[in-house]
Amino acid sequence: MAIDVVVQRAAGLDIAKASLVACVRVPGPRKGWTVHKRKFATTTKALLELLAWLTEHQVTRVGMESTSGYWKPVFYVLEAHVECWLLNAGHMKAVPGRKTDMADAEWIADLIAHGLVRPSFVPPPPIRRLRDLTRRRTLLLAERSREKQRMEKLLEDAGVKLSTVATDIFGASGRAMIIALIGGERDASVLADLARGAMRRKLPALQDALVGRFDDHHGFLATMILAHIDVIDAMIEEMDHRIATEIEPYQAQIELLATIHGIARRGTEVILAEIGPDMTRFATAAHLASWAGVCPGNNKTGGKAKPSRTRAGNKWLKAALGIAALSAIKMKNTYLHAQFRRIAARRGGKRAASAVAHTMLVTIWHVLTQHTPYQDPGADYFLNRDSLDRQRRRAIAQLQRLGYEVTIQPSTA
Repeated sequence: MAIDVVVQRAAGLDIAKASLVACVRVPGPRKGWTVHKRKFATTTKALLELLAWLTEHQVTRVGMESTSGYWKPVFYVLEAHVECWLLNAGHMKAVPGRKTDMADAEWIADLIAHGLVRPSFVPPPPIRRLRDLTRRRTLLLAERSREKQRMEKLLEDAGVKLSTVATDIFGASGRAMIIALIGGERDASVLADLARGAMRRKLPALQDALVGRFDDHHGFLATMILAHIDVIDAMIEEMDHRIATEIEPYQAQIELLATIHGIARRGTEVILAEIGPDMTRFATAAHLASWAGVCPGNNKTGGKAKPSRTRAGNKWLKAALGIAALSAIKMKNTYLHAQFRRIAARRGGKRAASAVAHTMLVTIWHVLTQHTPYQDPGADYFLNRDSLDRQRRRAIAQLQRLGYEVTIQPSTA
């Protein structure tokens, strides 16, 4: 049975780093279809030639595979002039034994023409700029954390056990001690006296921890690490200012996301940069959760469900949701905390945290779609959603399974 054609003039692009192959599928002069193929370079000048060639054939939709980052310059040149679809490579595997660039381009054109693929989400240019900034900041924050860990290992190598006493060795007290060590101070009592605030209650422990073998070699390496951390701090601060400028038009959405428990300012910026402010791109909250890769896996055969992991999704969004979920479950007397406790008792903490992240993303979709602040259902939501009679029967049954004979009597209070 023939498959209906939904796009009369379609094109497929197989993109590599230095070149691409374009295939145009258009109606023939009498009946059937005519295929035109051509190879282009990926320079901007060549891409403009590609655009002119597609316009000449009156192409209405172009599909391209999401190969590394090579698709981006092609997509950005074409998107203003023709409908561009970015396709998931896993959804469009060609017939085995026919693997060439020309065959791939024709296969993509056929899939586009018959409507057998769906486009991936590509945000508009303002959100793309914001996404570049937030992702770069995330990398800088991760690099700063790695440098701090290197400093801790360096102190351990020198026998200085500062991290066993100080929660944060880069707090005001810890940093002052590290700078003094670099400056040549070796007297543990003098170093411990640099403690400030609550750290001064730990002076005896600090004096013992600061006795070590810190020498000029350790001082040289510590100087490099500290200088690198300071540079990264300056870059993060500059990045925060730039992000604040780029995100200014979306303050209403930022304020709505901030009403959800566990999502901090940086978290709202990352989430908005990854999914954008317009939720019409995702038909339902389930579509958004599936795209992000935070929904449960689905693997059923023969009517039986098999264990399956969550699918690979947007790693930047999943990381931000994971951090937000860990913050939310620490807030007692909230719905998310109650949900975590309820699931963790049966499925374990990791699965429960993943479930909370999924709930938070669903909540984000509803908040941005309805343009209303988040209203917490409360910690007693799971208790109140069942009738009192059902809760009573469940409690009695649990006690009876434990071997107790149960007799209940209404309280007079």
